[in-house]
Amino acid sequence: MGRGVLDLERHFAFYGAYHSNPINIIIHVLFVWPIFYTSLVLFHFTPSLIQLPPLPFLSPPLLLNFGFFFALLYASFYVLLDRRAGSLAALLCLFCWLSSSSLASRLGFSLAWKVVLAAQLFCWIGQFIGHGVFEKRAPALLDNLSQALLMAPFFVLLEVLQNFCGYEPYPGFRASVEAKIDAEIKEWQAKKQKKTS
Repeated sequence: MGRGVLDLERHFAFYGAYHSNPINIIIHVLFVWPIFYTSLVLFHFTPSLIQLPPLPFLSPPLLLNFGFFFALLYASFYVLLDRRAGSLAALLCLFCWLSSSSLASRLGFSLAWKVVLAAQLFCWIGQFIGHGVFEKRAPALLDNLSQALLMAPFFVLLEVLQNFCGYEPYPGFRASVEAKIDAEIKEWQAKKQKKTS
């Protein structure tokens, strides 16, 4: 099912090859979405790119700023990758944008950036520990930053859906991805062994 940039198997196998240890996967499930969320908190303070008329039932008013377009980009990409799970991911992106906007406007910039910094440091350190201690492999973002950052929230959502609901985007997806992940890990181990010998 190769579709270039929309090849879910390729994206999932790339990310999965760096996340095969169960403890590392759990760490990522716990920390990836908070990183996305807190990024949106900070993006709330970017200038509004499109002016909306004020709506009386919305307080504080929503701003169509960089945070909105960041969430929209992620949501759209996930829907294009897989309509069903992608729609759930898109709803999560929308919820994150709405709630992070509300939180950011209540905190104000002077407090929000401190909260974001603390949360981001905590979550990123947790993930690096997951890779260093449990996975024993450098994070995916060191090999492909954009793919790793863009796929991380969807990857952990698909992991949860697969493990707890038996979800597959299409029949045979999981088996095909697991074969690609195994091949990628074997290739990485062979390269690593060559370097040390």
